[in-house]
Amino acid sequence: MAGVLRGLVDGYHDILENYSDPRVKDWPLMSSPLPTLAICLTYAFVVKVAGPKLMEKRKPFELQKTLIVYNALQVIFSAWLFREALHAGWFSTYSFRCQPVDYSYSEHAMRVAGGCWWYYFSKF
Repeated sequence: MAGVLRGLVDGYHDILENYSDPRVKDWPLMSSPLPTLAICLTYAFVVKVAGPKLMEKRKPFELQKTLIVYNALQVIFSAWLFREALHAGWFSTYSFRCQPVDYSYSEHAMRVAGGCWWYYFSKF
């Protein structure tokens, strides 16, 4: 059993060290999948356990104006991200066919990586 667990841990470290993108290693949420897992588990706990318990004897919050602002910001962000994808992707050197990932530190490659990170971050 200990050998299997050791193999899993070694495989995990091998993937993080040898197959991760070194350009984004120091970016938030990119060094390991554990912060993302912690955020997801915390969210599930709040939604399924803590939130209902906290709100069981309270009136529902009035969030209509807050949601309008949130949705407007999401639309603006999505439009910006779409523009980034066009300028860093299809309107530049990328084609619609498969091609290898550019792992260089060029301005263009970092712009693409940044756009991907912002997309990932927006899911939270």
